[in-house]
Amino acid sequence: MEQRRVVVTGLGVITPVGVGVKETWDALLRGESGIDRITQFDPSGLPVQIAGEVKGFDPAEYIEPKEIKKMDRFIHFAVAATHMAVKDAELKIDGSNADRVGVIIGSGIGGLPKIEHYTRVLYERGYRRITPFFIPMSIINLASGQVSIIFGAKGPNSAVVTACSSGTHAIGDAFKIIQRGDADVMIAGGSEAVITPLGIAGFAVMKALSTRNDEPRKASRPFDRDRDGFVMAEGAGILVLEELGHAVRRGARIYAEVVGYGMTADAYHITAPSPDGEGAARCMEMALRDGGVRPDEVSYINAHGTSTKYNDELETAAIKRVFGDHAYRLAVSSTKSMTGHLLGASGGVESVVSVLSVFHDVVPPTINLDNPDPECDLDYVANESREMTVNYALNNSFGFGGTNACLLFKKYRED
Repeated sequence: MEQRRVVVTGLGVITPVGVGVKETWDALLRGESGIDRITQFDPSGLPVQIAGEVKGFDPAEYIEPKEIKKMDRFIHFAVAATHMAVKDAELKIDGSNADRVGVIIGSGIGGLPKIEHYTRVLYERGYRRITPFFIPMSIINLASGQVSIIFGAKGPNSAVVTACSSGTHAIGDAFKIIQRGDADVMIAGGSEAVITPLGIAGFAVMKALSTRNDEPRKASRPFDRDRDGFVMAEGAGILVLEELGHAVRRGARIYAEVVGYGMTADAYHITAPSPDGEGAARCMEMALRDGGVRPDEVSYINAHGTSTKYNDELETAAIKRVFGDHAYRLAVSSTKSMTGHLLGASGGVESVVSVLSVFHDVVPPTINLDNPDPECDLDYVANESREMTVNYALNNSFGFGGTNACLLFKKYRED
């Protein structure tokens, strides 16, 4: 039986560089950084005082005011980005198709702001002052749950929690659900909002975060010799995936086709990637094999590229292992250099970026790449975006626990 083809028909994104697809995409192509001093709380007592905060976002533009207080910030982002993606896709969900429209939205940590807040409430004011909405506003699957309720999507509904691979796994799982015929449309991606004292402190004591507090816009510098850790960020990226025939019949605009998905485990360490990027390499190979695509057909990789020493070196090694000599002809860039690391939302945002690169034939840069690490010797599209033909784009996401996810997007052509 021939597999069903899956295409991308809608995009929604909220990032530290913009609220909305056009705002984010234009800022990325200009090479703008969204990293600055933390404003959501006073960070002066912490060693890390910078992050990629979303600016100018008003949940009331997307959510009924009485419902806003029932949701954590990561759910606000997920619902808002879904509004954008569904509107962009011109998708109508009603009684005729609701059971064929599903939702999978991932998050690495979920409702940490509300967990912190109500922990203080419990110990300072007693349990009776905890809202009955505390649990549903905090648990990760309520991003997908709220989206399904608000939009009336009654098809497959799930959530993915695989650290920094969550958004990519969510989109890949949604792709397979449509491919095997269990849904015609899936709303999929990732959302995260954990710029809190505990969130920053937790990653800081692991020595995972950059401490370049005096130069926030230069702090995220993937593949650069002087990188000193990643920068925490927040936001969401949501895609509308659709079976090709369904999209064509309703006259939908098609951004790109999803053709490959890989998922592997390092089985090595709770935080460190496996030596030589072995797990990441197998993941990329799986995505290529799933799509029936040769390595030399790939034009662009949106790298995981976190700006940590080991990730950047091992991802570079993994790319060389998979692509051989073609690795040096690939464009490889990390948009985390501008957005920071959105943890469980990063795969959703970076899938949006990969799809736009395929659609517009332009690749965003890796900014702050001033002194390349000798171990990182590929073409990282340093500091300026590049117009080029992008027939296939690969999106990489690798998470704590050794979980890896890769998605392969193809330029759509009627045939």
